[in-house]
Amino acid sequence: MGDAKLLGSRSIFDGRVVRLFVDEIQLPNGSRCELEVIRHCGASAVVPVDDEGNVLLVRQYRHATSGWILEVPAGKLDDGELPDACARREVEEETGYRPGKLVSMGWIWTTPGFTDEKIWLYAATDLEPTQQQLGEDEVLEVERHPREHAVELALSGEISDAKSVCALLRLGRFL
Repeated sequence: MGDAKLLGSRSIFDGRVVRLFVDEIQLPNGSRCELEVIRHCGASAVVPVDDEGNVLLVRQYRHATSGWILEVPAGKLDDGELPDACARREVEEETGYRPGKLVSMGWIWTTPGFTDEKIWLYAATDLEPTQQQLGEDEVLEVERHPREHAVELALSGEISDAKSVCALLRLGRFL
């Protein structure tokens, strides 16, 4: 099966976090269509694990969900920032712990039906206490959960954030 061919693209919106385009494409089957695509700079998500085997999760207010969700620390890449540097920065900013060791657990497409957002997943260990540094748009509380319990929260649906579910389910393979 072949690839699609981009015939044209026009910018609709250029925001702080996302850019929206309408792309005219020719699909692998020869059909032509227009698709809306959100372009995103990418992000990193991290499962911090302390020396006792507890996972540090954040219960964060998310306006898009109209409430609080339990998730792993994560954030978007700054201009020119590498995913592992973003991961280290986000763990420290959101939890107040600096990872001594960072292990890559691969990456995921978040919602490939309409965005090119890619999130790199990491496990962090050898945590050193520092200071939490939340942004003005971040309202969150740090929670510690035994690793097995955190995985169960992902399996049961209590954790419904996709990046967090993926990261927690991959954790056992990488630690």
